Amino acid sequence: MNAKEFLKALDHIVEEKNISKDVVIEAMELALATAYKKNFDSKTNVRVDINRETGDIKVISYYVVVDDYDDGTETTDEEGNIVRIPPEINPDAQILLEEAQELVPGIKVGETIEKEVTPKDFGRVATSTAKQVVNQKIREAERNSIMEEYQDKEGELLVGMLAMEDSRNYYVDLGRTRGILPKSEMIPNEEVKMGSSIKVYVTKVEATTKGPLILLSRKHYGFVRRLFETEIPELVDGTVVLYACVREAGIRSKVAVYSTRDNVDAIGACIGERGSRIANILKELNGEKIDVIPYSEDPVEFIKNALSPAKDVIVNITDAMKKEALAIVNEDNLSLAIGKKGSNIKLASRLTKYKLEVKTLEQINAEGNKEE
Repeated sequence: MNAKEFLKALDHIVEEKNISKDVVIEAMELALATAYKKNFDSKTNVRVDINRETGDIKVISYYVVVDDYDDGTETTDEEGNIVRIPPEINPDAQILLEEAQELVPGIKVGETIEKEVTPKDFGRVATSTAKQVVNQKIREAERNSIMEEYQDKEGELLVGMLAMEDSRNYYVDLGRTRGILPKSEMIPNEEVKMGSSIKVYVTKVEATTKGPLILLSRKHYGFVRRLFETEIPELVDGTVVLYACVREAGIRSKVAVYSTRDNVDAIGACIGERGSRIANILKELNGEKIDVIPYSEDPVEFIKNALSPAKDVIVNITDAMKKEALAIVNEDNLSLAIGKKGSNIKLASRLTKYKLEVKTLEQINAEGNKEE
């Protein structure tokens, strides 16, 4: 392979793998130095220089001028074990000042003597020997590049394609890599098709020896939060603030919002004209119910709102320090306040951070009569 062919191949690798040209060249220089030592000279005082412009490859033998040879020292650690401290300068690359001055008059300690030692058939031997090392470095660089691209995606909403599945997971093609979407993190009872586009929430991004591990979810409450931000511009520009979001995937989500402007209705902004905005979110959630409620700094008012769709709720803060409250409703609203399998009151409690109890006035009176 001549210099022009090398540069052409290098440019192809850089473009295809989307990695730094310098990273590839440095990997080549390291691999070629290893190849030279293995095939031509076992000494370690050589380096390989690749010209970034011409592609020319040169093997350089070098010596550093020293006052006295240094082969390292030995010491002991805290446990009494002998520890060897390597020399600052490669022993193979050391040359005494007297010898160096015979070769280069006037040279000083610390300066370097260099000589090109590139063999005539080095290109053929080096290319063969270095291929595996270079490929390894390219894979490492590619993994690092992908990690850099996705490391700040945790907590974000991404769109990918369902590429494959096994008994436990779906694998989502995100472009340069695949994310893992556990089937346990799917919305209950939703059906998906291989090859279809899918929105996912990134719960974790972690570097591994095989590349970035990207864990995804459609069950996480953050998925609902990001869907709202995607559909509602007022959440992005700060006109409307999403105070909190809680969720029981497949059943119900509760989203508390408020407006930073008096002339903007936070609930209306989230619902959209004729329900267009919320409809897009509901479609993505496979029919899961969503309660969009107004946030209030007044805990009594906030708890009333949080128990939606129950109406005519009377709230009594029974212990402000312990954050406990009693919600009183009529018979018609009792089941709505509690929800299916207690889901509504559980979500309201998580949203408001109050321990809630729901009773009817009749139940309270009956309890009072028993005490008497």
